[in-house]
Amino acid sequence: MVPVEVMGVRQQQRDQEIVVLLLDAAANLAVPIVIGAREASAIAMAQAGLVTPRPMTHDLLRDLLGAVGVELERVEIVALDGGIFFAELVLSNGSRLDSRASDAIALAVRTESPVLCSAEIVAVAGVEVVDVEQQREVEKFRDFLDHVTAADFTTPGGPREPGAPDGDRPDDAPP
Repeated sequence: MVPVEVMGVRQQQRDQEIVVLLLDAAANLAVPIVIGAREASAIAMAQAGLVTPRPMTHDLLRDLLGAVGVELERVEIVALDGGIFFAELVLSNGSRLDSRASDAIALAVRTESPVLCSAEIVAVAGVEVVDVEQQREVEKFRDFLDHVTAADFTTPGGPREPGAPDGDRPDDAPP
């Protein structure tokens, strides 16, 4: 089992599915789990610290555990079968309860309990996390390399950035 961070809830543009993203920072992989709108709302509200006038189901479960003196020690995402993620609630009294992953995550966020995921699931279902800003810089550099010539290095002022008018130097070029 590896610790994962609940990154948040996102709606995928291409197919309008709602996913909760679990980040394995050590592997730089995110595990997207498709969830329902209600569970997405429950997770997002808890992450935002929003409190409803009346307890929602996951709030009730948290309060019930507290009332009987049992804590949620951790949530474990234990299996992936046919695109369905299976989770277990690990309680302080030694009990393990089968749970839908979305409900387990919503409860974990409310109780500030750790979420762990099977390393095998991360390897199979994880997608590489891409830093959008870093990706833009790499694309800009590739474009520069595609257009730079040897003559650019022999002219006064050095190479120009792509799209820069003649005579303009990159911001970091010496005067």
